[in-house]
Amino acid sequence: MRTGNEPVTARSPLRMRFWLSLWGLLWAAFGTAVFALLGSTGWATACGVLFVVVAVDMVMVLRHIHQGAHYQPGRDIPPYEPDHGGDGRRR
Repeated sequence: MRTGNEPVTARSPLRMRFWLSLWGLLWAAFGTAVFALLGSTGWATACGVLFVVVAVDMVMVLRHIHQGAHYQPGRDIPPYEPDHGGDGRRR
């Protein structure tokens, strides 16, 4: 059943983003090492920059996961009603 506020109460798949970030981090590190050993500095630099971007994303994902149920509710917590501001009454 749709309520009309799905974009506001949508849940982010943070655990999936964490595992994809870990996978990307491993591949970026592998690419940096291989291209550095082959002497291809351009590709090694590109993989190194990608490594930094993925590492920053992973830190942000872990930060949001550790902030608790407001940012990453478990399967047993239903979607929460968004804050409409004001004094707490629904309009």
